[in-house]
This record gives sequence, structure tokens and C-alpha cells, in this order.
Amino acid sequence: MTETTTRPQRAVAVRAVRDATKPHPRQLVRFAFYRVDPAWRRLDPATRAAHRQEVVERLGQHEGRILLRTYSLVGTRGDADLMIWAVTDEPDRLHAFFADINRCALAGYLDPTHSYTAMTKRSIYVDRQRPAEAGSRDRLVLAPGSRRFLFVYPFVKTRSWYQLPASERQRMMDEHIVVGHAFPTVKINTTYSFGLDDQEFVVAFESDSAADFLDCVQALRDTDASAYTLRDVPSFTCMAMSPEAALAALG
Repeated sequence: MTETTTRPQRAVAVRAVRDATKPHPRQLVRFAFYRVDPAWRRLDPATRAAHRQEVVERLGQHEGRILLRTYSLVGTRGDADLMIWAVTDEPDRLHAFFADINRCALAGYLDPTHSYTAMTKRSIYVDRQRPAEAGSRDRLVLAPGSRRFLFVYPFVKTRSWYQLPASERQRMMDEHIVVGHAFPTVKINTTYSFGLDDQEFVVAFESDSAADFLDCVQALRDTDASAYTLRDVPSFTCMAMSPEAALAALG
């Protein structure tokens, strides 16, 4: 049986987590999922078109001050139709954007079914695995690409994971990373939610192939670290679209 982490080991681990991001700034991230009220679809076409255009204009007003991506879940999820991925290093800008969305006429017909808040942070596991490359990759700044799909889910590890020695966790994460790298068409964006929201992490995978992502996740189930997953649902398959296209899919 593996020994649990000793007090000196915990102190070292705490310093590693604390120092992993200092003095670098971090980004605040929100994944906001919405379902449209069917009553909205019964409005006349001109009113619905005006509602959609108002949201498009609000999105445009905040571009440049906040990173925004829109996705449709029509056809892939029963309890959400639209997702907005918002990223900024200024919490006030995040608040201002979603407050503006709430003021839109369409907001009266949007049910926020799921919402996940997180922050960027350097991974102590990746940086330790490849220290020579750590300075060349800044995981504190998200750079969403133009891939067709975004797969999003909240993630929580068991408490026993954090009681393991740091070396044992590193060993398992090394294996996890190697398996993930076997799927180069799948890009991972890991953000952290400790104390900010109900989950511990939010992971968002970008890929042009749903099949590649499915195979990647199945392969990761065979890793030792998978045994320490407490919860990784719900899971969302989001299709990248322009704001106009994502809103048009609402009806």
C-alpha cells in the first residue's frame, strides 16, 4: 500500500502549487450553457430576428475587451442549445458582459441550465515532466483555435488523490500525459475551480473529430490516474459556430 503524504511532503507540495503561477497573471473563464424556452419559437419571425440581432450586437460590443466564442449544442444535447465561452483577466469585464446579455430581450427566454467558472493556472505535472519546455508554453493564457468541436466537462478528483505522495501523483500523471499525446488532433484546455465553483477543474478539449476525442477519453480510462476520478459529468459536445449561426439554430 502506498504511504500517504507526510507533513514535510505536504509543505513542499503547497509551495509548488503556490509558486506555479506567481507572479504571472491568470485568466478568469466561464462556460455558460443556455436552453431556449419553446415559447420563444412561437413568437413571430420578425421579433425573433430582432432578438437574435440584439445579442449579436452585444457580443460585438465586448469583443476586444473579452475573448468570446459561441457554440451550438442543437442536436448533441437535450438540456442546452447554446454555449458562450468567455475568457478575461478582468472580472469586472466578465460581469459587465453577462449583465449586458441579461438585458437583452432574448434573455427572457433563455434558461441558464449549466454554468462553470474557473481560472487558468500552470500545471505542476506538465512543467515538472518537461522543465526545459516549461518556459516556452504559457498555459495561463487560453488561445481557442478554430476546430469544429469543443468538449466540456467539470471534473472532481477523490480526496485520496491529494493524500498520495507527490512522486506517485507525478508518475500517474506522466502516464496520463503520454496517453493524451498519442492523440495530437485533440487539444486540451484545463482550467481550475478550487473554491470558485462546485468542481475542481473544467476541461475543454478542442478537436475536428468527435471520434478522435471518444478514442482519447476511452484510452485515458485505462490509466492509473483514472481510478481517482470522483466525478466528470455532465459532458457537453459543442459545435463551434459564429454568433449568427449559433443563434439561428435556436429556431
